[in-house]
Amino acid sequence: MATLVTVLRSGGRYDGIWVERLVEGFRRHAPAFDRFVCLTDLALDLPGVECIALRHDWPAWWSKMEAFRPGLFTGTVLLCDLDTVIAGDASALAQPGLAAMEDHFHKHRLSSALLRWDGDELAFLYDAFAAEPERWMTPGACGQVPNAVHGDQVVIDHLLRKADRRPAFFQSASPGLLEFYDPARSHYDGVVIFIGDAKPDLAGEPIASLWAGRVRGPA
Repeated sequence: MATLVTVLRSGGRYDGIWVERLVEGFRRHAPAFDRFVCLTDLALDLPGVECIALRHDWPAWWSKMEAFRPGLFTGTVLLCDLDTVIAGDASALAQPGLAAMEDHFHKHRLSSALLRWDGDELAFLYDAFAAEPERWMTPGACGQVPNAVHGDQVVIDHLLRKADRRPAFFQSASPGLLEFYDPARSHYDGVVIFIGDAKPDLAGEPIASLWAGRVRGPA
C-alpha cells in the first residue's frame, strides 16, 4: 500500500476543496493508495485525510520541503501538487522506487509536481534545507541551473545530484501515464499535469467535470 501526500499553505488560491478533489481522484483511479496526508497550516477537517501541521514558516512552494521530514511516513510515498487531475488509471504511481516527473521544459531535470520515494529515504533533503533555509531559498544557491524560477524543485534536484541519487522519470517508466493540459484537447485518460498559469478550476471541458467529479472518465 502507499501514501499520497500534498501540501497546502495558506495565503494562496488553494483551499481544502483542492485537497478533497485530488484525493477523490486517487481513490477512484489509484486504489493502492490507502493513506492520504495533507501538510498544512490551516485548520482543516477533511474526511479520510490526515492533516498534519506544517512545522516551519517557509513561504509558498518552499513548504513542500516539509514532506521529507523524517518519521512522517513508511513505505511508498508520493508527493503530488494540488493542481493535478486524475482522469484515468494512475496505479503506476503507487509502485515502489525513487521516481519523479521530468521537468516539462528542462530535460533530465526533475519536477516536484510528482515525486515518489520510500519512508525516510529522502529525509536528508529536509535536514539540509532546514539547517540553512535562507541560503537554499536564495537564487543562485544551486549554482548555474536552466530554470528561470528558483524554487523547491531546483534545490531538490541539486541535493539529489550531490548525493548521487537519480530518480527514474515517470514519463520513461510509464509512457502515456502523464498528460500535459492543452485547452484544445477533448479527452484525457491519465494524470493531467498543469504548467504555469493553467489551473483545473479555470479549464473548460472535459477537465472542469473531471476535476469536479461530475464524470469519471475511463475506469
